[in-house]
Amino acid sequence: MRGAIVGQTQELGQIIILNGTPRSGKSSIVEAIQEMFDGVWMNLGVDRFMQMTPARYLPGIGLRPGGERQDIEPLVPILYSAMYESIAAHSRLGLNVVVDVGHHDGYAIKRGILTDSAQRLKGLPVLFVGVRCPIEIIIERRQNTGWKAVNAADSLGPNAVELWQREVHIPGIYDLEVDTSLLSPGECAEVIRQHLLNSPAPSAFQRLAALSGN
Repeated sequence: MRGAIVGQTQELGQIIILNGTPRSGKSSIVEAIQEMFDGVWMNLGVDRFMQMTPARYLPGIGLRPGGERQDIEPLVPILYSAMYESIAAHSRLGLNVVVDVGHHDGYAIKRGILTDSAQRLKGLPVLFVGVRCPIEIIIERRQNTGWKAVNAADSLGPNAVELWQREVHIPGIYDLEVDTSLLSPGECAEVIRQHLLNSPAPSAFQRLAALSGN
């Protein structure tokens, strides 16, 4: 696998981007990849960047679809740009990177963040994975962690969950898709590993970059 021996190779680090809704199981797959895969796998996802974001600008990069926070919307593309530039820097140094994110363009105005992000990773080995999960399972997972529709700490009611579910998989261009209602995190990681080993070179991010027109 690319970049498996850091410091002894000039190869670029492999990048895996997991795209899906909150509670779809992305973070658990990240943990499985870090545990199971050879080499150093850095976790540079949405949760990490939210932890670094000042409280007054939260949820920052995790801003959900709906356009309700137009005051911080202009910052979101900049934060995404910073995250993807960091991902690129790690890969160029031979470090593998796994990213959990929820890309969407459901802002007050279209931001084109996904295609811009793809542009920033041109020439780097990127596997773009769609993480699917039925909405009923996502709502159940939220309820099992204490979520209620009226909970001010997590205001994602059923309508907001449906909006995430619809927006996050547009345009639906992936190299691979996994369903966490059918596979465990470890099984998803193994599917990803086998795809990297046995399938043609990933092309989803190349196709997405082409959509930007640049």
